[in-house]
Amino acid sequence: MQKKWLIQTPINKDIVEQFRSELKVDNVVAELLLQRNISTFKEAENFFRPNLNELHDPFLMKDMDRAVERIIQAIEKGEKILLFGDYDVDGTTAVALMYSYLKKKYERIDYYIPDRYAEGYGISFLGIDYAKENDFSLIISLDCGIKSVDKVAYAKEKNIDFIVCDHHNPGDELPDGIILDPKRKDCDYPYKELSGCGVGFKLLQALIQQNQWEQSELFEYLDLLAISIGADIVPITGENRTLCYFGLKQLNDNPRVAFQELLKIAKKEFPVTLTNVVFIIAPRINAAGRLRSGKHAVELMISDNREEIEQIANEINNDNLERRELDKEMTEEALTQIASDLNYTSKKSTVVFNENWHKGVVGIVASRLIEKHFKPTIVLTESNGMITGSARTVNNFDIHEALIECEHLLEQFGGHKHAAGMTLSKENLTAFQSKFEEVVGKRIDVEDLAPIEKVDIELNFNEIFTSEENRMKIPRLKRILNQLEPHGPGNMKPVFISKNVFSKDIRILKDEHLKLTLTQSTSDVVLEAIGFSMAEKIDLVANGIPFDILYTLETNTWNNRETLQLNIKDIRSTI
Repeated sequence: MQKKWLIQTPINKDIVEQFRSELKVDNVVAELLLQRNISTFKEAENFFRPNLNELHDPFLMKDMDRAVERIIQAIEKGEKILLFGDYDVDGTTAVALMYSYLKKKYERIDYYIPDRYAEGYGISFLGIDYAKENDFSLIISLDCGIKSVDKVAYAKEKNIDFIVCDHHNPGDELPDGIILDPKRKDCDYPYKELSGCGVGFKLLQALIQQNQWEQSELFEYLDLLAISIGADIVPITGENRTLCYFGLKQLNDNPRVAFQELLKIAKKEFPVTLTNVVFIIAPRINAAGRLRSGKHAVELMISDNREEIEQIANEINNDNLERRELDKEMTEEALTQIASDLNYTSKKSTVVFNENWHKGVVGIVASRLIEKHFKPTIVLTESNGMITGSARTVNNFDIHEALIECEHLLEQFGGHKHAAGMTLSKENLTAFQSKFEEVVGKRIDVEDLAPIEKVDIELNFNEIFTSEENRMKIPRLKRILNQLEPHGPGNMKPVFISKNVFSKDIRILKDEHLKLTLTQSTSDVVLEAIGFSMAEKIDLVANGIPFDILYTLETNTWNNRETLQLNIKDIRSTI
């Protein structure tokens, strides 16, 4: 699939030079900061040296005062409090964080994670019945509940109060409870992109502030919050960046046994980056909720018994291996289904359905299909007599807004711009497929139907090393770029373009990866590079004609020696 290269417009050289001089960094770093809307010394200082003392006042969030007052009342009266979390990483980390902290302050607290198959996404009637049967009078939902108007009303009938901690887009009507969600239209909280775990964290921060408890105790759980931020793919900007920065520090400096075990099983060592969190830790935590129960993930994260943790970690890893097999099998079946659709090439969306597919893997399969067919995608299966599924999107297309136009055909749906879930009745399947295609066709821009590779800056190879630097060691530029971590939406890892590049040495690794030694006619620097899953590009790089590359700067460790390596994102002929 041909990628579209979207190269940032270079910033005025005089502006870059002035900023570079003020910060005493090189031009590349100065321009990267300016691209991220960091244009003053103070903003750069806050970016490179985040400060937990500068987090927003949690009481700026609408209803926060009411939520804190209700929790204090429950504690004073000895009421039982139930934490109700979604079964994905964001929900389970939120429960683990809030339970671990509050349990030290108050004994009468427990948690509940709904069964993905028996109860579905979000707050459930079964969960509320469980609360009633076990004398819980206050439920705090985490990473779910913003659209559960009927469920919260049901709880109220049973004399159970609700505090909803959510970060998804609200519907036209809010549940009749205490609602914490920065995306509420009437909420003036300065940062709108918290994870679900992040909203729970702010509630605890407010509770601590009100009770004059020691705030540093809460910061011991920032590793859980960092994992939620990475897994839920929320922007790594503003408050999220600060929380994630210190969460990763906590994860690396003082890792809880749960994450030591997960990394050991994955044969990965500390330190870890947010990318490692997204691709190593998060899928394993998620696997528990996909194939078994999200409760196992919570148990893993809250336990301090190493033997129990080892057992759960191994079970979760086995779940993840099974998930991979299901993922592969379902993706192949879905691609076959697409290939049999004679009208598919003219469609702007992908909607596939198989009643036997595993409900816990449909979201992953939707992402896999987008890798092959770059269109807004929904993968559906059958569960409890209903059709249920997950949606994933491409580029800037808002999948949640598209589903709003299909709302009359859905029993329920929820999510955000990039991903969503939905449930519909069987008789509405055909109408929904047709309506969704119509909505996508009407709304989507042509540019969104091709994968985009965003490029920050053009680099010549001789700009990577200074003239006096040892080229067998990691250059200063790379060491400074490391300080831009953690990376994610809003602060992606810088992607560079270098033009008129030649390959001196070419190898294929494991039949699929392209290993190159690269030079440039305008430079005497020789660089090692790897293009993962790019073996098909070998003819392009081997014909003696110069080519252009997009890449990130990485380090490669071999025999305890670190060297610079380019991670190639795409290759294009100059002809």
